[in-house]
Amino acid sequence: MIIGSGFSYHDTQGMRSGAGAETSATFDRWLNDTLVGSPPDERRQRLMNWSAAPAARAAHPREDHLIPLMVAVGAAGNDIGTRVYHQSDFMGKITVSSYRFGAPVVQRAE
Repeated sequence: MIIGSGFSYHDTQGMRSGAGAETSATFDRWLNDTLVGSPPDERRQRLMNWSAAPAARAAHPREDHLIPLMVAVGAAGNDIGTRVYHQSDFMGKITVSSYRFGAPVVQRAE
């Protein structure tokens, strides 16, 4: 198991001021389209050019909090991406999401 701990939005000044509402939502939409809606080859290409994504540098002035995602996607290979968490009001107005790769988790009846 590889856990890529990071954050889909990391402009701490925007978090505190609430100014990051639109940029976090814009980048989160692109990230979801990339991780869930794109075939693996396109997903890799889009992530290689992530800084050209809408609101990318506003959401991530530095890429340090995206690097764990890149490692997880690389390890995922051709596995499908699934959004497992989404919140549009983190700290009041920030949009954030979490993803997993691989076969869907099956809940076992007890």
